[in-house]
Amino acid sequence: MNSFLRPADADEPPLTLLPDHAVYRPVSSHLAIAPPVSVVIPAMNEAENLPYVFKTLPDWIHEVVLVDGNSTDDTVAVARELWPAVTVVTQRGKGKGDALISGFAACTGEIIVMIDADGSADGNEIVSYVSALVSGADFAKGSRFANGGGTDDMTPVRKLGNRVLTALVNAKFGARYTDLCYGYNAFWRHCLDHIALDCAGFEVETLMNIRVVKAGLRVQEIPSHEYNRIHGVSNLRAVRDGLRVLKVIAGERGARRKRLARPALITGDAL
Repeated sequence: MNSFLRPADADEPPLTLLPDHAVYRPVSSHLAIAPPVSVVIPAMNEAENLPYVFKTLPDWIHEVVLVDGNSTDDTVAVARELWPAVTVVTQRGKGKGDALISGFAACTGEIIVMIDADGSADGNEIVSYVSALVSGADFAKGSRFANGGGTDDMTPVRKLGNRVLTALVNAKFGARYTDLCYGYNAFWRHCLDHIALDCAGFEVETLMNIRVVKAGLRVQEIPSHEYNRIHGVSNLRAVRDGLRVLKVIAGERGARRKRLARPALITGDAL
């Protein structure tokens, strides 16, 4: 597990530890003293997979927010049957990024967990993410390639692409990630104030990972195992989405350079 990753050349000073972190104790499978945890699940036509997803969710979480991408199957009905108190948000736009932004806005918990609806992620791992956060991290980032992680789903081409993109982000932004394009993450709600999200597609995960580094947030990688999708076909397209990730990297690097080049403001007191 990579603890408290920090950018080597972050533009912003590190954030101070918020009081919220100190009032909770780490959690385990036998102890759950934690802040309210919201789990966001973006879903479109995932009715067959939701039973596998929901049965792994800890019963101590505060709420489940399902973002429905205008499903044509029984996704919403199944979610309500499995978790009667589920909050359902109807997605107005398109894409995973758009769905997550809508879901985050609906959350009421202090900690937000994002998890896929295809059955590839194990909800039992949430305890590890929450433990990292209450122990001092701002952002708990899942990694399939950290020691103890793994994947059954990635093709050799996708593994190579992820490795190259991860190395690029590490080099350009001073991060020390072992995995870039993975959608199982958790974070304190306050992080949203520092990483204002503005993208619609699968590249949202890369955007989040870059912006938490640029904001100087404390990041801890959590080893995670990704399983195969249980039913249906993924909307992910390696080449198309890889190009969108590259566009995000270039855009964030350009924004960083522009900010660094901005002249300092001289106040009247300094004259």
